[in-house]
Amino acid sequence: MNTTRQIALLRGINVGRAKRIAMADLRKVLADLGFGSVRTLLNSGNVVFDCPARDAALSATRIEEALVLKLGVGSRVTVLDAHQLDEVVQDNCLREMATDPSRLLVAILSNPADRPRLEPLCHQPWQPEAFALGRWSAYLWCPDGVLASRAAAAMGNLLGDAVTTRNWSTITKLHALASEAGA
Repeated sequence: MNTTRQIALLRGINVGRAKRIAMADLRKVLADLGFGSVRTLLNSGNVVFDCPARDAALSATRIEEALVLKLGVGSRVTVLDAHQLDEVVQDNCLREMATDPSRLLVAILSNPADRPRLEPLCHQPWQPEAFALGRWSAYLWCPDGVLASRAAAAMGNLLGDAVTTRNWSTITKLHALASEAGA
């Protein structure tokens, strides 16, 4: 059977006291859905897995439903395939200016059709911050931190929970994990 490597990003998992999920439980939920080679990264809802070739939106819906049914946790799930994650890494035009990868955010769009809503943000003066768009994500350089970021606030006002963010360090670790043979 043909399989596809996918990456699931769960929004708001294990941030503060809400939506607590043990990564072992998360791996079991995905394995019970029939996904193979399930691996988690960090403790914040990042999962790499193999599944029969299917569309990412279907995988996201199945995972969201299983989280509620099996773990009692509601979370928006965004799924990319390994090729899309490659493009996320390639599209990042801000990595040269980012001196701290923990302050370079990658906002993965739950629905790529939302991308045009963010285009006006590319033309605003955010200095010392920066904002750019790729095919599947937005990139935010937040030198003073995400909580002080005007660009992050503007994006949040436009999209709410239709986007999930990871810092550049996490994205590159996920990319490496998704690129491993037989992950």
